[in-house]
Amino acid sequence: MSVGCAFPEARALRNQGKETTLQVTNVNNPAYFHKVVDCQWACPAHTPVPEYIRLIGQGRYSDAYMINWVSNVFPGVLGRTCDRPCEPACRRGRVEENNGTKPEPVAICRLKRVAADSKDDVSARMPSIAPPNGKRVACVGAGPASLTVARDLAPLGYAVTVFDGEAKAGGFIRSQIPRFRLPEAVIDEETGYILNMGVQFNSGQRVESMQALLAQGYDAVFVGCGAPRGRDLEVPGRQEAAANIHIGIDWLASVSFGHITKVGERVIVLGGGNTAMDCCRSARRMGGQEVKVIVRSGFEEMKASPWEKEDALHEGIPILNFHVPKSFEHVDGKLTGMTFEIVRAEYDAKGRRTLLPTGEPDVLVPCDEVLVAVGQENAFPWIESDCGIAFDKWGLPVLTDGTFQSTVPKVFFGGDAAYGPKNIITAVAQGHEAAVSIDRLLNGEDVARRPAPMTNLMSQKMGIHEWSYRNDVSNDNRYKVPWAAAEQALASIKIEVELGFDAATAFKEASRCLNCDVQTVFNRDTCIECDACVDICPMDCITFTGNADEADLRQRLKAPATNTTQDLYVSAELKTTRVMVKDEDVCLHCGLCAERCPTGAWDMQKFLLNTTQAGARCRDAKPAVPAQIAPLEAA
Repeated sequence: MSVGCAFPEARALRNQGKETTLQVTNVNNPAYFHKVVDCQWACPAHTPVPEYIRLIGQGRYSDAYMINWVSNVFPGVLGRTCDRPCEPACRRGRVEENNGTKPEPVAICRLKRVAADSKDDVSARMPSIAPPNGKRVACVGAGPASLTVARDLAPLGYAVTVFDGEAKAGGFIRSQIPRFRLPEAVIDEETGYILNMGVQFNSGQRVESMQALLAQGYDAVFVGCGAPRGRDLEVPGRQEAAANIHIGIDWLASVSFGHITKVGERVIVLGGGNTAMDCCRSARRMGGQEVKVIVRSGFEEMKASPWEKEDALHEGIPILNFHVPKSFEHVDGKLTGMTFEIVRAEYDAKGRRTLLPTGEPDVLVPCDEVLVAVGQENAFPWIESDCGIAFDKWGLPVLTDGTFQSTVPKVFFGGDAAYGPKNIITAVAQGHEAAVSIDRLLNGEDVARRPAPMTNLMSQKMGIHEWSYRNDVSNDNRYKVPWAAAEQALASIKIEVELGFDAATAFKEASRCLNCDVQTVFNRDTCIECDACVDICPMDCITFTGNADEADLRQRLKAPATNTTQDLYVSAELKTTRVMVKDEDVCLHCGLCAERCPTGAWDMQKFLLNTTQAGARCRDAKPAVPAQIAPLEAA
């Protein structure tokens, strides 16, 4: 095909035999539009975020809750505690130009809480339970991964038994997240939905032997016992002052269960993760007058979520960075303080960090108690070395990628027990995948073969210039979640700090969503190349040009497409031999291109993707068996 006289440079390159064209975008591939929905793509459980945010904006809180529940299982819990991988991915933070120096994403997490807090009674909307199928599944631990497996398998007729050493279900959700962040009533409600599906919960029964568990004849075993061991800090004075030095996660659990009710006036929290933030804020509420977080890294390198650090600072808790612990100071076995070396960070050409002493004098920080929150690790003392389950050099189980199946085919791992400490939403996502594996295994199918997601693409057109979604782009800044008064919040560890959005604020925050799941779908056959869409696009993300290799094409667009992690939408060749190229990265999904197009070459179509969970849809399609027609009896 000739290139056409309008683009002689492309013709010359083609004549030289060089590859100059970017492949036409295959919009039938579910992964393409899924990736455009940045928030859903970033969510480990792939929750359809824009879908439930629209429902919240319409006041349909129960519907929004159930969309969440199907995907992430614990909307009320996650609406308060999620690590929010969806929010850094939010398109809003990339396309805003008038929101100060730090554009902020939609408050996705806190909108999820609105759905949970404002819904009606959803008990009747829980799945119906199929008759028993004769298969038994054991879940070790009652944390988010195990409960997700139970929730997915129990409605299918599996007899699911959950074992946990504690009296109530929830795992680290209950034991390590303070009540001022997550009220116990929320945990009880959302774990209750699962246990009420006929799941057998053996509370107070810690599994002590994998071999003994396997001997009970379970058809499959899921290990979701978390990463229960906190790392210690062995520096001089650790043993002598042990009475006033506590491992962070153990201390939080003791606080949660009421075993610890007060703390010393001067408290040091060691560590820069979310556990350290929970420890310092808890200590502040339990009598700590001088609570400090001390970290060996810089502030930006701390593993705690940015909002967790902000919350600690907001409550008057200082964070001291680049302090490396050298020793615990003590007198007659009583802790008096800690000595720290001051360091600075240097980076090599590959970005690897080295902490070097600054030469400044060591710093002595007086204290009465120290909470060590420098990390967690897996511990499986109850899994015998000769039971067939292999572990790597880091003490983690050897699993088949994507299936969570161990070297014993009927034993699966998920959550922190699988690949080390992560977060709740990752544990939920892994629980879903492990449930698919178990369901396929117990139906005699290949566990490694994964089901495709369920997708739907539907036009939102209601009139010439009307869509079934609100396509006006809000210019509002992100709304702040109100807090309880400081004197009230800091007076008790059980008073929830964040109060949540009211209905009016939730509507305004939901309106900030750009509806990234409503896709701009292009039809080359009806395009007359009038460039009307190019003229009206507020982000200059549509260009008609000659095709070329990707690097060249990205620079040749009306507004250069610099984010290479997001694909370009490239059409087949048009009548003038040009192609339509759209930069998906900055599109507002406003629909102006479709409204302006005189021939309907652009359409706004809602893309809905739901991951396939355990059940008939995750299994291989069986060929239909022809109906047997009985022969007619002779007259």
